[in-house]
Amino acid sequence: LIGDVMLDRFHHGYANNLDSTAPVPVLKIIRSEETPGAAAHIAMGLNSLGLSVSLHCCVGDDREGKIIIEKLSDDGIDTSGVGVVPGRNTLTKIRFYGSRESLLDKSQILLQADRGPHEELTENMSVSLTASAMASLSDSCAIVLSDYDKGVLTTDGALSLIKTAGDAEIPVIMDPKLTGLEKSRGADAVLFEIRGLGLLQRRLMASDQAEAAKSLIETYEWGAMLVLGGVHGVTLYQADGEMMHLPCSAVAPPIQQIGLHDAAATALAAALGNGHSMTDAATLAAAACECVLSAEASHEFVNRTTLGVWLDELAWQLQISDR
Repeated sequence: LIGDVMLDRFHHGYANNLDSTAPVPVLKIIRSEETPGAAAHIAMGLNSLGLSVSLHCCVGDDREGKIIIEKLSDDGIDTSGVGVVPGRNTLTKIRFYGSRESLLDKSQILLQADRGPHEELTENMSVSLTASAMASLSDSCAIVLSDYDKGVLTTDGALSLIKTAGDAEIPVIMDPKLTGLEKSRGADAVLFEIRGLGLLQRRLMASDQAEAAKSLIETYEWGAMLVLGGVHGVTLYQADGEMMHLPCSAVAPPIQQIGLHDAAATALAAALGNGHSMTDAATLAAAACECVLSAEASHEFVNRTTLGVWLDELAWQLQISDR
């Protein structure tokens, strides 16, 4: 598992009043939470599902970076592959949730603020992280590349990892930025959001999303493309032309959507790394996404217990519907 990490910070409270000088809500913070995000979030999910995780990433030498390392260590995840960059700010996403005191179950996000590094990650650090990830491939059943375009994954580094993994028949799961699709060339499974595919559909002047997906798969030589649609479900497009749509059975509207990519990447790595088919992996990813959609904001990541309960519920629904 290699890629960018961040700290997710959540503030929850009441927003009963407006500021007297501006039309903005005044949030009375009741509680705050912090959790590792991005690749670190995936590491926690994989660890909970029983996989031994070799994580390669970097943080700053600030409080936020120390919290990420501490929380990963507390979960029993090896942090020896986490580089610490002196003087660097760790990427932190701060989200403010508010509700009226009389509507405690109707909390909604009021504001997101991002705090991150002001300088580019040095090439030496990127090369070092790629080399350490490369060294761990021989003992791996899958590799996940989580790219937030913060410098850990360079194009050359990502492509070299994908090629080496492919030669060793190790499945590659890639969560790329739309602006960095070249880094994902040759990956076995690539994650997309439905909005991102819609944007590329217009750029490609494709007649529909299926045509756009086919074009992207051919251009970047992907094995499959998993499109996350939130309450609209998950759609799998494969290089052989097969398509499978998995409708969402989670409650609507969703309480939150933060962490869908991490949940899907976790499920794909767990399934493909254990030798399951791409369709089975996509089905598990869909269930993982539904766990996130149904969770209380900031309270859930995809772990063994949560995913197991959700799969039991899906199995029961299928049984009583005689499908």
